[in-house]
Amino acid sequence: MILAAPSGAAAVAVSVSSSLRAARAAKRFPRGLTLAELKCKLELVVGSPASCMDLELYAPDDKFIMKLDSDEALLGSYPVDDGCRIHVVDRSGAQVGEYEDLSRVEKYEISDTSYEKRADSVRSFLKRSKKGRFNEEEVAQKEAEQAQKLAEEKVLAEAITVGARCEVRMAGQPLKRGTVMYVGLTEFKPGYWIGIKYDEPLGKHDGSVNGQRYFECQPKYGAFVKPQHITVGDFPEEDYGLEDEM
Repeated sequence: MILAAPSGAAAVAVSVSSSLRAARAAKRFPRGLTLAELKCKLELVVGSPASCMDLELYAPDDKFIMKLDSDEALLGSYPVDDGCRIHVVDRSGAQVGEYEDLSRVEKYEISDTSYEKRADSVRSFLKRSKKGRFNEEEVAQKEAEQAQKLAEEKVLAEAITVGARCEVRMAGQPLKRGTVMYVGLTEFKPGYWIGIKYDEPLGKHDGSVNGQRYFECQPKYGAFVKPQHITVGDFPEEDYGLEDEM
């Protein structure tokens, strides 16, 4: 017998679980959906084919209420309230986790040569519109700006010598003192960098980045800073009165 949907809220908030997935999903469904329509929507949630679904209704405390077994019946004709759980039992023969393993999804691949010939690709659009890397004027301007920045950094870096005492001043960070341990280019990022061994453990590493060693220091005492943030001078190491304590 097909029951009519009771009056009340137009939609119900439920969680959706599946025999094929460990995770649950929070969803809202109109009470006026038939179970057949609901199953079609659940396909997108759990991955199971609608024709291979059995639905079970659970209370908010996870106690089994009943099976939702009439495709023509409205969702609202069942005792479904906010917080209930609709559990999808998959009868397709799929294995647990099958719809979550993206490595099993066949992917479409195209060679760069074939992609280059397509007139409806993003690359083709960028070329026609002369945007991004296909805008020669813009690319040239960016290259010039990068070259100018590199030249300015080089001048600042050449004024800093390894072994010099320094202060590091950066916006939003406390003043730090240390010793210059490295000056020059690096492999981890473009431009000129100054390697600092701080007087306190305020750094990020021990003088090595991504497996490449630039200088030696204790862990958390090393850091790399852009030369514009460095002031070289007679900055003795701060005395924190540690010798007065045992």
